[in-house]
This record gives sequence, C-alpha cells and structure tokens, in this order.
Amino acid sequence: MKKLLNTLLLLLPATAFAQSAKMAETMIRIWGDSLQLAGRHAHWTYDQGVVLEGFTGLWKNTGDGQYFKFIQTGLDHYIEKDGTIRTYKAEDYNIDNIKNGRSLLLLYKVTNEEKYKLAADKLKAQLDKMPRTKEGGFWHKKRYPFQMWLDGLYMAEPFYAEYAAMYHDETAFKDITRQFVLMEEHSRDNKTGLLYHGYDESREQRWADKTTGRSPNFWGRAMGWYGMALVDALEYYPAGHPGRDSLLQILNRMAVAVKKYQDPTSGCWYQVLDKAGSKGNYLEASGSCMFVYALAKGIRLGYLPASYRTVAEKGYKGITKQFVRTAPEGGVNLEGTVSVAGLGGDPYRDGSYAYYLSEKVVTNDPKGVGAYMLASNEMEQAAIPQTGKGLMVTIDNFFNNEFRKGITGQPESWHYVWNEMDNGGFSLWGHIFHNRGAKTNTLSEAPTAANLAKSNILIIVDPDTEKETAKPNYMTEAHATQLENWVKQGGVLVILQNDAGNSEIKTFNILTDKFGIHFKEDSRNHVEGKQFEQGALFLPAGNSVFAHTKKIYIKEISTLALKQPAKALYTDNGDVIMATAKVGKGAVFAVGDPWFYNEYLDGRRLPASFENYQAATDLTEWLFRQATHK
Repeated sequence: MKKLLNTLLLLLPATAFAQSAKMAETMIRIWGDSLQLAGRHAHWTYDQGVVLEGFTGLWKNTGDGQYFKFIQTGLDHYIEKDGTIRTYKAEDYNIDNIKNGRSLLLLYKVTNEEKYKLAADKLKAQLDKMPRTKEGGFWHKKRYPFQMWLDGLYMAEPFYAEYAAMYHDETAFKDITRQFVLMEEHSRDNKTGLLYHGYDESREQRWADKTTGRSPNFWGRAMGWYGMALVDALEYYPAGHPGRDSLLQILNRMAVAVKKYQDPTSGCWYQVLDKAGSKGNYLEASGSCMFVYALAKGIRLGYLPASYRTVAEKGYKGITKQFVRTAPEGGVNLEGTVSVAGLGGDPYRDGSYAYYLSEKVVTNDPKGVGAYMLASNEMEQAAIPQTGKGLMVTIDNFFNNEFRKGITGQPESWHYVWNEMDNGGFSLWGHIFHNRGAKTNTLSEAPTAANLAKSNILIIVDPDTEKETAKPNYMTEAHATQLENWVKQGGVLVILQNDAGNSEIKTFNILTDKFGIHFKEDSRNHVEGKQFEQGALFLPAGNSVFAHTKKIYIKEISTLALKQPAKALYTDNGDVIMATAKVGKGAVFAVGDPWFYNEYLDGRRLPASFENYQAATDLTEWLFRQATHK
C-alpha cells in the first residue's frame, strides 16, 4: 500500500485541471489509502464517496489512471468477491450508505468486475425496502423515522437514477422524481425560495414546526446537497420523461434563491443562508463549493441559463480566496468546512441557529474536499475554449456493428461506441469532445446524404469481419460515393482501421482509395504482454496535427500506401503510420488502429510516459479546425 501511495504522489501530473489535482495530491497524502477518516477506524461512509466523485471527474478530465487507482483501491478494501460490503449494515436503512454506490457503478462499468455490480445490487435492495413516509418519500434513516432531509436526496437519488438508466428501468424515474418533488413541497419557503434542512411528517420531533413539520433554519450545505443531487440525477433521465421537466423547474427555482443569498462581497455563502449579518454566522466552504458545482454543471448541461455563469465564477473566486491555502508539503488545503450538522439524535440537535454555529469548523474535511474538487473540475472544464461548439461528431455503427449480451440479458451495441466505459469504448474521447462544446451522435444506418447532413465529423472504426458479426455491412461503391461526396462538401472523415486479421480491409479500401489512402493489410508494432515500449512511437516536433504530443502508444497497425491527394502525417522506419488528405472542402485523417478507445486513454494499463490522452485532445482540435460549422 505504501508503494502505491508513493507512486501516486510521484506521478501526479501537471494538468490543465490544476486546482483539482492539487487537492487530490493533498488527499492522497493525508487520507492515505482512502480508507481512514480523521483517524477513525475505516468504515463504509458517504464522506469517502464525495471525495471519490471528485477523483472520478479529475480522472475523466485528464486520463491519468492514478486517480482511478485511488478510487478502486479505496473501495476494494470493502468489497468481497460476492459483493458483500464490509462494515455496511443494510438493516440500518441509513440513506447515507447509498452514496458510494455511484463509485461502485463506475468501477463495474470500467472493469466489468462482477463484484462491484453485486455490491451495487445490495444498495439498490436497501432502497427497495427503505421505510417511507405516507406519500412515498424515503426516511432519512431508520432511527430518524418519518423524516426527509435535504442531505438524503444526494445520498440516494443520483445512484438510483444511474442504476435505473443502466437497467433501462424508466418506471424508476417516476419514484426518483417523487423524492425531489416531495422534498421541495415540504421544505421550500415561498418568501425566500430557500429550503429548510428537514421535514418531519409526524410533527413529533422537537425541531419540527407543529403545523408544517419543517426544521427551523436554512443550512447551507443541506441545500448544497440537494442542488448537487438535482444536476447529478438529471444526467441519467430519459429525454422525454415527464419527471425531467419537474426537476428542471425545481433546479431553476433553487438557482434563483442561491443567487439571491450569495454574499456580494466574498462571493461565498453563509453557514445559515438567510442570516448573513447575524452574530456568529460565517462563510462556509462546503456549501459554497456545492452551489458552484450545481450551477456550473447545470449551465454546462443546459439545465440552467448561461446568465448564472457570473454567479458560479464569483463563487469560485471567493472560495479560492476565502478557503484555499497552499500546503507546505505540496498541494492545497481547504479551510472552513463545518464538520457535521444534523437534526435530532443524542445529544439532541434542535436545528436552531445557535446549533448550526456550534459544530466544529475544520480543514480538509472530506465533504468539503470532495465538493471543492467537483466545483474545480466544473469550473476548469468551463474554462476550456469551446472550439467544438455547434459541431456534431458522429460515430459509425453500421460498418462496425457488434453486439453483446447487456446487463438485462438483451443485446446491446458495443465495441467503439460512445456510451461504453470499459476498455473497448470511446467514452473518454467523447468526454474530450463534449468538454469543447461538441455534440456526439451515432449512425447505425448506411451513409446517405440525408443522414450525414447534420454531421460535421464522422468516425469510422474497425469495419467488421464475419468472426465479429454474422452479417457484416461491407463497404460498397455506392456507400463510398456517398461518403466521398459528403467529404467534398465539407465533412471531416476519421478512419481508424485495424491490422490484418482483426478488421475488414480489402473492401473498405474502396472508400479510402478515393482519398489516396490504401491500407496494406499488414501488421506491425506487435506488443508482447506488458512490454509496452514495443508499441512506442515518437512524434517529431512541429507535427501539424499532434503539436503537443511526443510519445504515443499504438500496437498492431496496418500501414498505409499513399497517392495524391493524401500526404503522410507520420512515418516510422519507412512505414507510413498516419495520413491526411484535403478533399474538396473537407478533410480525411487515417491510421491503421482504433487507437483512441478507453484502454489507450484511461491510464489504467499504459505507463504514464505515454501521451495518448493528449494525442486524442490534439486530434480533436485539428478535426474542429477542419470542420465546416453548419
């Protein structure tokens, strides 16, 4: 374990996502193997899950596998082969315990290891049996009967939504919607637009208003949990589901209040939101980070108007000035997070103003750290120039059209598709496109002028052979003519072939020959086991496409023979590895390997010296420069 941690610290990258990376460096140092919290014995806790969400975003944004290893190492301490979760007790019906389920789903989707799915199933089983209010809202915990807290929406609903999307269970979204709607109905103050921390259906709690059941104050982090829950759950809603509109309306109402109660001087938010000038109240870090995250992600995904960007930017600048300090050991420290706040319990927490001010304020609390990493990830994503805005990037699912049995037992498209997160998917490359404002699409039909019309960039990968697909769709002269005409009119075509024996090449050359590019049906750069240097290639300075990349990894490549108008982009030992062609108003890029699938980008297998994630970023920017904005 010590060796792993030392490796993590040594290999932390210099990245465009600098602030999040600096916070990650601190957490790796002070939190050890991500198992212990504030010196206590390791146990299954939502605190860990919040931090791991921050690491997840950083991993996707950088392709640095060290961050993924941190997530996996942390959760592997708890997960047995049969999915048993150490220290977790389902019979407690504690909604906080659901939080880490999202990290379990990530690990399952990326690694395909069954134990993570089995563990996630156990958390879903808890939700299925969770005690509810008469209206159907989840109790916060078994020991807090009849109560809904804002916190609980973040702990359960994003996992519930992601799980439902994975199983194509659209009926579950009605229940998820109900949780958000009930929470807002019972906790929203019409005068301020703020949400009270909790609601007691029975009105028996001392903190509960005897008429409304509400707790008496607006705690910042509680509303922050709720805001993060909204934007995270919305990401998985089916586009046409009526509950989606309900959540969007709730989020927009909440954003109005968040903006209203932002401190105009610091840009941050107070521990008790509506009592900025009251004695003892203070600016609090975790809630401020959560509001910035919810607003920034809401803007990025189109849930909120762009006008909220100034609120998020002001908040993030305020957080940086108010709470972030350079750590002498390296990285940064996050000050100013309240350690905890709740309702009821023993000793009894009465929800009074004095109570919220009585809890300790600490440095590097994981809830604050995780929220800060999430906010930093979003704000640093927002700072990426939107060079792909207005462009549609389409991946072919006709010439490459493989299926496997999905999680529900039904066939699902896989291998070089956008929504696949394991080794053979293009989810990380899709993330790079999205970060720069482009949209992605899939074309499952034969190419025609009509179905290509809205695509600016088309990626064709690894055409099928009969060993991959029972009835492959081979390239024909008619298909090739459609694609050639589309390129001439301004389309940008990306050809990611494969080597002989792993791809259909002979008939596919009908298309590429039109651009002066002929795949030679050979194979070079064979790699034995983990001898990755056998697949190393070094790009010379001044490369017109890969301006920021030096060392790349490609194995088992089909090399190229070229004629006009094609030009060699990169040649190694006399072999043409990559080529480009200008054709009419459009352009073509070709290489004899699928190359940018997740296994080459995610950093989990390749040594950190390889720069494939940067290469994918460079190619993405080149494609945008070639594309015609329609």
